Amino acid sequence: MTTVTLASPDDFDGFRTAARSLIAGGIGPETVSWRVAGDAGDLLGGGDAGAGGAELRVPKAFPDLARRVICHSDPERFALLHAALVALQARPKLLEDSADPLVRRLDMLAKAVGRDVHKMRAFVRFREVPDDTGERFAAWFEPEHHIVRLNAGFFTRRFTTMRFSILTPELCMHWDGEAVAFSPGAVKADVPGDDPLEATWKTYYASIFNPARLKINAMTSEMPKKYWKNLPEAALIPDLIAGAAKRTRTMIDDGGLPKPASLDGGPGPQALAGIDALRADAATCQRCPLWAPATQTVFGEGPADAVLMFVGEQPGDQEDLAGRSFVGPAGQVFDAALAAAGIDRARAYVTNAVKHFKFEPRGKRRIHAKPGAGEITACRWWLDAERAALKPRVIVALGATAARGVTGRVVTISRERGRAIVQPDGSELWITVHPSYLLRIEDPAAAAAERAAFIADLRAVAARVTALS
Repeated sequence: MTTVTLASPDDFDGFRTAARSLIAGGIGPETVSWRVAGDAGDLLGGGDAGAGGAELRVPKAFPDLARRVICHSDPERFALLHAALVALQARPKLLEDSADPLVRRLDMLAKAVGRDVHKMRAFVRFREVPDDTGERFAAWFEPEHHIVRLNAGFFTRRFTTMRFSILTPELCMHWDGEAVAFSPGAVKADVPGDDPLEATWKTYYASIFNPARLKINAMTSEMPKKYWKNLPEAALIPDLIAGAAKRTRTMIDDGGLPKPASLDGGPGPQALAGIDALRADAATCQRCPLWAPATQTVFGEGPADAVLMFVGEQPGDQEDLAGRSFVGPAGQVFDAALAAAGIDRARAYVTNAVKHFKFEPRGKRRIHAKPGAGEITACRWWLDAERAALKPRVIVALGATAARGVTGRVVTISRERGRAIVQPDGSELWITVHPSYLLRIEDPAAAAAERAAFIADLRAVAARVTALS
């Protein structure tokens, strides 16, 4: 029996190196014992697979599959991947055979890891912690599998400007704004119980809870009870459910149930209360330095049952003074294009990826300055909250900054333009240029062509909204 000891439960590089050596030496999966350093059993091992080995032939999909499978908590995962590697040398198309028992098993493990990754992204709740060096946040999460390192990139991209730690029983990650580091596991008591932001979040959650749309099974399926103990809003759920019937009767007595949304699953007027609460909170937002020189927060506006959401870059000079989105020169281009495309702006929700005006003062003028990645990330908290409240079926990102605000990643407009990109929440994202881009084109012919292309994009969006309605 050959024993292979890996450095950590998710040591993909160590597994790959060892597997190459094992296969090069003709050592089959049935004669290998896989262990992880620190586990009690690793002291009982015998030989060492060593380093190096053969270059293995695997399909492109296998490395991604293996990176997920290796994060599963099943102790058999290493042996299964080893067996798959051996089989792939003789059957290069093995992964295409979904009926193969080994392929099915690997797919199940990968999907379980994927679900755990999604739950961590959805249910991590940061709390502010005292720190002499400035604002810092911490969160507690208990994953089922070894997914902390796998998820690190997501959290550092999403909260680039925040200094934070995510503590788990097995492994903790720490982000200082420049680099990520890991440390051994912690205990829940290492994270504070609550903070002022948590009270705001609870108020917001309660305001968007719609008793007339209560579906307990669906809610507990999406938010399993095992995560409730670490979710501040979960403390409200029993009372909200208990009072749902009474609140629904009150709504009927007061004039009927909320006006049905345009589409099933829409938020209805309860979302408006959520948006109003968010707008009030955003008025005092200081999540990034842009609040200081700006006149005011420019929040989104539109009906609570809007199926269509437009996301721009940031307010301009006139929007900053007026406190409304798209009222300046770019807004006039936007309105004209909407009219040409047959879209009623009054039925859409219009907002920006960044809610404060960023500019460079030049004498008495304020010259537009492009928001940075940190500012986009800081403001994404508000954009995500707007999306959660409204649940639009179609989102149009106007420009690269807007697309980054929605997706959390750098987007190339020319590559993504003209097609629907389905988001994790089921909405469709369409990406086009920002109206201000059309104003900067000096050549009249080129400007006319680009404006026609912009209107064509909006017409495609209008057709899609009609199809979904």
